[in-house]
Amino acid sequence: MSLYVTEALSLLILVAALAVIRVRDLFALVVLLSVFSGLIAITFAAMGAPDVAFTEAVVGTSMSTVFFMALMWWIDPLELNRYAVERRLLGLIPALLMGGVLLYGINGLPTFGDPLAPAMTHLSPEYIAGSVPDVETPNVVTAVLADYRSFDTMIETAVVLTAALACLLTLRRRDDQAV
Repeated sequence: MSLYVTEALSLLILVAALAVIRVRDLFALVVLLSVFSGLIAITFAAMGAPDVAFTEAVVGTSMSTVFFMALMWWIDPLELNRYAVERRLLGLIPALLMGGVLLYGINGLPTFGDPLAPAMTHLSPEYIAGSVPDVETPNVVTAVLADYRSFDTMIETAVVLTAALACLLTLRRRDDQAV
């Protein structure tokens, strides 16, 4: 991925995040959250993580948007109360502290694409060398997701399906509920 694409996606994500913070209309908020999630999914795909990008696209962009839109059906925006400025500022303190810890933790990560990173020197060569003899597939991504990390993939799939089921059960209407 070129540096210009990375910078453009980062800038778009930043603009979307700032817009999410500033918007006051619920419908616009849901749309902006969907846009933000879509940009994150594109970033994951561009960084070579198609499984994470797919999960983000399905859960973040699609299912949550549908869930929020359906939830807006039952919410009257005029009845929502805004908290006092003091209470909102009190919530800003732990958010800033957590953001600072995360930014500090970035220093401990290897540079993106570094061939000497632990993930590249320990497991990757073993996965690449064993994909054809062990799994009998030349596609290393399929070998990793379907065989080497099959339990992890199964649990991720179960989480996505459980989230979908929870959304469906939450949003279903009974005949005795009139709108």
